[in-house]
Amino acid sequence: MTTAPDTAREAALLRIARQRQAAKRGSAAPEAAVGTEGAGGTTGPAPLSAAQRRMWLMDRLGGSGAAYHVPFAARVRGPFDPQALGRALTALVRRHAVLRTRYGQRDGEPYQEALDAAPVPVEVVAADGDVAELLREAAARPFDLASGPVLRALAVRHAAEDHTVLLTLHHIAIDGGSLAIVARELGALYGAALDGDDALAGELPGTLAVPAPQYADYARREHAAVDALENGLEFWLGRLAGARPVPLPAPAADSGAPARRGQAALLAEPLPPAVLKGLRAVGREHRSTLFTVALAAAYAALLEQTGRTDLVLGCAGSHRDRAEVRELVGLCVNTLPVRVDARSTGTFGDLLDRVRDALLEAQQHRDVPFDLIVERLGAAARGADGHPLVDVTADVLRAPAALELPGLVSEPVEVDLETAKFGLGFYVEEDRSDGAPPRCLVQYDRARLDERTARRLLRGFAGLLTAVAADPNHPLARPQSASGAPDSAAPAHPAEQCLRDRPEVAEVFLLETDGRPPLAYVVPSRTGSLDPMGLRAALRTRLAPELVPAAVTVLDVLPRTADGAVDRGRLPGAPAAAAPADTSGVRGQAVLDAFTEQLGRRPAPDDDFFLLGGHSLLAVQLADRLRERLGLPLTGLDVMEHRSPRAIAALLDRRGEERAAALAAVRSAARPADTPSRDARPAAARTGTVLVTGATGGVGAFVLRELAARGRPVRALVRPESAHLLAADGVEVREGDLGDPDSLRSAAAGADAVIHAACTFTSPEVDLAAMRAALDGWRRGTFVFVSSVDAYGQPPVTEVTEETAPAGPFTAYGRAKLDCERMLLEAAGTGGRGAAAVVRVPIVWGPHARLRDQLRWGATGQFFQAARNGEPIELPARERGWYGAPWVHGAALARALVSCVERPGGGVVNAVGGHVDWRDFAAELIRLLSSSSEIHATHAGPGADTEAERGTGAAAGPDFLLQHRRRYRPARTLADELTERPGEDWRSVLAAMLEV
Repeated sequence: MTTAPDTAREAALLRIARQRQAAKRGSAAPEAAVGTEGAGGTTGPAPLSAAQRRMWLMDRLGGSGAAYHVPFAARVRGPFDPQALGRALTALVRRHAVLRTRYGQRDGEPYQEALDAAPVPVEVVAADGDVAELLREAAARPFDLASGPVLRALAVRHAAEDHTVLLTLHHIAIDGGSLAIVARELGALYGAALDGDDALAGELPGTLAVPAPQYADYARREHAAVDALENGLEFWLGRLAGARPVPLPAPAADSGAPARRGQAALLAEPLPPAVLKGLRAVGREHRSTLFTVALAAAYAALLEQTGRTDLVLGCAGSHRDRAEVRELVGLCVNTLPVRVDARSTGTFGDLLDRVRDALLEAQQHRDVPFDLIVERLGAAARGADGHPLVDVTADVLRAPAALELPGLVSEPVEVDLETAKFGLGFYVEEDRSDGAPPRCLVQYDRARLDERTARRLLRGFAGLLTAVAADPNHPLARPQSASGAPDSAAPAHPAEQCLRDRPEVAEVFLLETDGRPPLAYVVPSRTGSLDPMGLRAALRTRLAPELVPAAVTVLDVLPRTADGAVDRGRLPGAPAAAAPADTSGVRGQAVLDAFTEQLGRRPAPDDDFFLLGGHSLLAVQLADRLRERLGLPLTGLDVMEHRSPRAIAALLDRRGEERAAALAAVRSAARPADTPSRDARPAAARTGTVLVTGATGGVGAFVLRELAARGRPVRALVRPESAHLLAADGVEVREGDLGDPDSLRSAAAGADAVIHAACTFTSPEVDLAAMRAALDGWRRGTFVFVSSVDAYGQPPVTEVTEETAPAGPFTAYGRAKLDCERMLLEAAGTGGRGAAAVVRVPIVWGPHARLRDQLRWGATGQFFQAARNGEPIELPARERGWYGAPWVHGAALARALVSCVERPGGGVVNAVGGHVDWRDFAAELIRLLSSSSEIHATHAGPGADTEAERGTGAAAGPDFLLQHRRRYRPARTLADELTERPGEDWRSVLAAMLEV
């Protein structure tokens, strides 16, 4: 633990680091070009608004899942026209550029860029089985913010004139106020679309006749005004100094299977209509709104549960009261942290007055983006256990916007994604769209609370609302002591009593052990700082030696169990606590090295990531670095939750042990000889699952890494002898290979998309049979096939684009690829299948063992072997056209393949990173291998053709594999994905491949 002077010094250093980071971010912000965007505004990349940046970071951290998806659904009865809805949605996204915006990254900073308007497809499926589950799965499918789109549409057909329409948007592009605009405009556009394209192209009524404001302009204005927020930031830093998260008791160990982070549960209790009437009357008496009354009731419920009188809750603040924002589609909300000191508040009326004043004060500084506050707070924005300072919220829920289409009877449909943005939320329904009685609700993250505690909070919240409606001076419940027992509990240990008497101590707990001095744990108050050594010295002057604690530990909050008692097992230094991880091992040193490289100084094993200057974006980058080096799963959220090098090393050690255990299980598993080798029945896949064939190959490895970075669930088809390589990586492993059609068919069934990256190179007939089997299992989603530029054959041109027609002669490998492409494109769009993309690739380079082997033994093997042995390198004859080969980095190819899954356009595209000249390639090999080889080139006579190009049948020879006189142009649609990133130039990757 740090002393007060150390903490002050760290705070000063942190402030300097934040200022430098802000200056760097400002200078690196993408500049916007002048022009028009949609119906108005400026074009080109724009910075993200602060609220968008938070959405982007949550997506990159890997912990948000579907928590920030916004489903908008209605049951519509009547003559519904899906094509008209598609035309209306296309007009809507053309009007509001934020609905067709992608979110890229440049120099570590995100930016937003509007895509060209493209038709918005409306997928129509039959109502088969559990429609609610179908809607939930559709709404939970991941978005790819880097490529877009952020809006998709689905229509479920119950009968000829009975459909459920589901629009799913990402929160980065929309908020609650925007939904009302979208609903109103979409209704008008759908009506016009029913009259045909001419009506949509003509002058539309009302606000649709006026160009819409554009969100990118809003973000630019906010970004330009950051410097003016310094006074507001100083207010928030002072207001939140010393604040700690609400101490939510963790789920008990016996509360069932552990829940994943963000998995929500909702509990509800009906409220008589008279209660709402009474609460409004209480609000008027105290100059407060119904929302303020509900917020005060949430504080009171937490006061009773935790005994904490100093609490911070979050509430949503909107900017839509400003004229320039009222018709803007986009994310125009901000989180307001509201801190209330409830000491000496004996009645609910007293507490309500304090909540009202604190809320008004917060609203006066609502222009300061919450993320800027969090960044400036640094380590103080989280508790000792890693939970955020603002993890509890409250709100009043009103009937949401309704999707109403002309000529149809509409009924809102709720799609519950069972996700939680906060650890705990208290809500009051003011009115309901179905006319049902109002309710009070508690929503909680099942990884933060168990049901028993949540029900107790709901009962307390509902009871308070009912009692306060009848009597605004309802007395507040007496808080519990720090130990979780009532104040009338047994007498405290003398050391505990002495510590309680000190004004700088807010909470105390003593852990007494048999035959040894106790351990003391203290939580500081707001009146001063705590020096553990000084506290212990003071105790020695007042107590007998055997009563003096062996150590005094300062904590941000005391860990608690589900019933509110202190969780002894989670106290640092407790006898049951596990031994600290050793940072001297390979993983520990890798973590320390990564911290040093990312944060600019060598940390101690227990240094805090945030106190070293870390923040969300750096957590993402640190996790990427460690995942790359150690080959173990790690997310930015893991870094933010574990924080110190020692804790992160311990986490990686545990995951390494899980991998080893899974490997042992795979190796020891023995299948009886008379048991079928594969289960032909399709297994249920997780929502959004992508099947990857060839997952342990060079391309497959990069694809898995890219999918993991984007948070996509993966089903990997691997050979049984290679299954252990993917164990414990969060990947669903399916055993099989290209020679087993049943395994391919089964693996494809149930997947939401397919990336077919496996091939044999030497057995074209196996490739064809494998494609047939995969197509038999493919039933929905996009199918992306990794083909080859060899499928072009030998066209009579030197510049090859996707429009170039294949022409013979072909290698057997190229012919098989072309035949597989034709089978796939014929199957696309039939039998419920989605779009298909054929990605033609050249030689794939990257630091992977399989790709290294291709370098050494494949088409370029003769160069490598000669250079390694110091022999002359014989280059192929230099003829007309290009003299070298096209290539692509494995990481760039993976980005392109995943982009084709997330942004299905269909058809054939080229994934080419660049071209390398054979002479340059040979010279670089000689340099890297310190070889004595000399380069010899054969020169063909003027106008000479090779036998291969004359079609004499010599096309399969090694010299032919090096004859690439054509340049292959990369797909324009994949320009961002194929753009060379640091370390992806051919010289760097060649050096890396030689070191693998």
